[in-house]
Amino acid sequence: MDSFLIKGGAPLNGEVTVSGSKNAALPILLASIAVDGDVQYGNVPDLRDIRTTIRLLNILGRGASLEDGRVLVKNGEMGIEAPYDLVKTMRASVLCLGPLLARKREAKVSLPGGCAIGARPVDQHLLALESMGASFDLQNGYIHGTCPDGLKGAHFSFSMPTVGGTENALMAACLAQGETVMENVAREPEIVDLANFLNRCGARIEGQGSSVITVKGVERLYGCSYDIMPDRIEAGTFLVAAGVTGGELFVRNCPAADMAALLGKLREAGMEIEEREGGVLARAASPLKAVDISTQPHPGFPTDMQPQFMVLLCRAQGPGMVRENIFENRFMHVQELVRMGADIQVNGPSALVRGTGRLEGAPVMASDLRAGAALVLAGLCAEGETRVQRIYHIDRGYERLEEKLSAVGADIRRVHEQE
Repeated sequence: MDSFLIKGGAPLNGEVTVSGSKNAALPILLASIAVDGDVQYGNVPDLRDIRTTIRLLNILGRGASLEDGRVLVKNGEMGIEAPYDLVKTMRASVLCLGPLLARKREAKVSLPGGCAIGARPVDQHLLALESMGASFDLQNGYIHGTCPDGLKGAHFSFSMPTVGGTENALMAACLAQGETVMENVAREPEIVDLANFLNRCGARIEGQGSSVITVKGVERLYGCSYDIMPDRIEAGTFLVAAGVTGGELFVRNCPAADMAALLGKLREAGMEIEEREGGVLARAASPLKAVDISTQPHPGFPTDMQPQFMVLLCRAQGPGMVRENIFENRFMHVQELVRMGADIQVNGPSALVRGTGRLEGAPVMASDLRAGAALVLAGLCAEGETRVQRIYHIDRGYERLEEKLSAVGADIRRVHEQE
């Protein structure tokens, strides 16, 4: 099992390039299940979750392969089962439910796993698909769905915005008979990217990016070529890295238009954020100023940036309040930051961070993907040496992270636990 060994204190300077978005690539790759034809994707990050998705597509009969940032998914006779051994490692696997029902009229998908940051139930996925005529039952840990007569267009509203539920329903509605109107949908840029891909394949989707999406069903989706959007969370992590290390980074391919809430808070904390052609220049402030953040569905402050931003608050002057409104267990990184000298008090969904301006290196453990990224940031600005363990979580969402950070001045290397 690998870990990161980090010697902190060096400011990061230079240019770093953002990879394709994991959160966009996963549903878009799985959407190929609903497509009758070959699909070629570009700007695909080489990540554990991507390779798991490719394995799943192969098990389902789609003949997928990844090489040099491109994925080719070949048409073929498909199965209907997403097995436990794959789904347990990656929650996004449940997103094959909608396209399988739409294309095969039957699906058998294991209940999902993934990061332990909250319950994240799939009930809204199922309710949306039931509105379109699907029936479900739970068999030995598997969701078994059927729609013998195909899916039908429907009008429904989610009880709360759900990214995965919106994506599953969107993929299913493309091949449903008639018109589907979905209200109170999630508005994340990754959903817009999914809708744009499906439209490229011949779907008829309108309203993506707003709270109401309308889909007019078509008989068939056709193969195409499509490039995945840049990863706004990876981009945000690099912007924070410049701030906490006292450096200056040009983050190439940074999707600034999708990051207004984060960029606003970085500026409020005193960082210089300059949008330029091809990316964003981030320059550290001295000293950083404490601010309050409250996570919200897009276009609000993203929950996936909350742990990383907390490290910036640890380096800032004064108290900053963090309120987590999306996932109930997303303060699992706090106890590790406290081990590094942070002053953080948690009270339910809120955490008060009193910036000390100083962190100390320590052995710490990643509990999930974004918590792991936060601990890497903490190690980069801490005095002394930090070992971040269980970095397989980080590998799920950051492509060649240690290589990119080393190229801009970080002292970070991947080691085996026994070293």
